[in-house]
Amino acid sequence: MSLISQISFDEIAASLLACLVVREVMILTLPDRIAGPGGWLINTGEEEA
Repeated sequence: MSLISQISFDEIAASLLACLVVREVMILTLPDRIAGPGGWLINTGEEEA
């Protein structure tokens, strides 16, 4: 059986949800210079002047 046919929709949805949760946790816990406005890892918007 092909590898792609062994992956279910539920596994894909769970992976997507896990990635979104990890991203949100990183935004909340890391300093703004890393994950925030103008951050180098996650840029959440425009950096304030």
